[in-house]
Amino acid sequence: MPRSVNHVASKQRRKKILKLAKGYWGARSKVYTVAKHHVEKGLQYAYRDRKAKKREFRSLWIVRINAAARQNGTTYSRLIDALNKKGILINRKVLANLAVENPQAFSEIVKFAIN
Repeated sequence: MPRSVNHVASKQRRKKILKLAKGYWGARSKVYTVAKHHVEKGLQYAYRDRKAKKREFRSLWIVRINAAARQNGTTYSRLIDALNKKGILINRKVLANLAVENPQAFSEIVKFAIN
């Protein structure tokens, strides 16, 4: 009995990898074995950097809040402590957005929290 190979499935697997490698330079987008390695590595970077992105944005928000807080005569740590003691539940993303887009509202929040 002849050996059965599922050519349809194996071709689909290769096409899927080459489709993901579209836009890569040279053999990375043309040769299946080379493309497979680079696609796998690219997916690893994507997974890792989705986590890193969250850390980077939180850091950016903290820098923005600290800069705006210092303009209002306090520091980031004192502001966050005062907000927590007053029971004001506002996250850093919103605080940073207020600091950039609406400085007057941010300074009102600072005055309320500190006093």
